[in-house]
Amino acid sequence: VQLQASGGGLVQPGGSLRLSCVASGFSLDNSLDGSAIGWFRQAPGKERELVSCLGVHPSRPYYGDSVKGRFFASKDTAKNTAYLQMNSLKREDTAVYYCAKDCDYDLRGKGTQVTVSS
Repeated sequence: VQLQASGGGLVQPGGSLRLSCVASGFSLDNSLDGSAIGWFRQAPGKERELVSCLGVHPSRPYYGDSVKGRFFASKDTAKNTAYLQMNSLKREDTAVYYCAKDCDYDLRGKGTQVTVSS
């Protein structure tokens, strides 16, 4: 099982980024008994936060309160890739972002750094 997150970088407040997470060793396709996929973030000095989780019902993803209405999770089962579209970014969104199988932090891949700064 491997997860590779990418797409992080430096962005100004109010900007957007799209993170990608390529999964291998398991499927994200629910029709093939696929796994849920989640995004966590960890900032220095802050508690780890579950940002989103695309589970059995992808039409009803979970979002953390701090990102509702700004972040949108999706997946492309043909590419076995999950995405996190992040809009209206704020300084407090600065963190390392991880994608995780089954929305389980212990099943995360390598993270990607997102820095929101002017």
